[in-house]
Amino acid sequence: MSLSSTDHPHGVKTVIVPAAGMGTRFLPATKTVPKELLPVVDTPGIELIAEEANALGASRLAVIVAPNKQEVLRHFEQFPNLVETLAERGKTEQVEKVQRAAKLMSPVAVEQAKPLGLGHAVGLAESVLDDDEDVVAVMLPDDLVLPMGVLEKMAAVRAELGGSVLCAVDVPLEDVFNYGVFDVEEIPADCSQDAETVKRVIGMVEKPEPEEAPSTFVATGRYLLDRGIFAALKRIKPGKGGEIQLTDAIELMIREGHPVHIVVHQGKRHDLGNPAGYIPACVDFGLAHPKYGPALKRAITEILAEHEAGRSGAAEQD
Repeated sequence: MSLSSTDHPHGVKTVIVPAAGMGTRFLPATKTVPKELLPVVDTPGIELIAEEANALGASRLAVIVAPNKQEVLRHFEQFPNLVETLAERGKTEQVEKVQRAAKLMSPVAVEQAKPLGLGHAVGLAESVLDDDEDVVAVMLPDDLVLPMGVLEKMAAVRAELGGSVLCAVDVPLEDVFNYGVFDVEEIPADCSQDAETVKRVIGMVEKPEPEEAPSTFVATGRYLLDRGIFAALKRIKPGKGGEIQLTDAIELMIREGHPVHIVVHQGKRHDLGNPAGYIPACVDFGLAHPKYGPALKRAITEILAEHEAGRSGAAEQD
């Protein structure tokens, strides 16, 4: 028998992880390796997500997968033969690395037959929820939000203000056209939450031009959603390409009076969804790694010097 929601420290039993995408921006690597298994230094992105879900106190990872992407779930298996071989060779550290994912979280696969949008993917996860779950977390594996802990802050906001809570980051005005942007207002003065980092959401605008943006607070891939999101997803109409958008369902809930707040994250965000974001994430994690960091720093310094010298030489020839 699974634990009840009240036995979970933040009341969150299930974390939904949409992972059914084709990973086209990483081709040809993703012809055979799911994007979520690409390593950030030596740890796949999906395992970093599981670590964050574990820290939240969740006990179920509902991974939305395409019919041909079951390898993502296989990463959480036991691998007894590999463990035995490593143990016989005295490779204790490697044994711990192999076993780590299975100890973090118990995943369940939820198949998405066709890519019909983030909202459609999230909606499918309702089938694995228990009756006592009134809130779910959604974590997009493309987004690494560091340091970990923003979901715990979001849970504290929900405990006081109710409703749904989303994670936001503050970006330069000229970059807002890349994101969903929040229209916000201040929280009540008698609220115990920090008014600088917690705002009430009164609307969302998808990828506006800078002059039309209601704020510079943009959505990132962490959501703490009231279970009512599933009813809202069933009532919205498909958008472009026949896709069901999670943003549309959240906007519907806002219009109907459902409280929605954001927590403005004060740390870093890495986008693992494209090489331009994935490479800096690997560098950042690598520099912080106790084993690889010092050597990597020296290597980067040398590489930068070589590139700068190469550009200088080209300029002199011109």
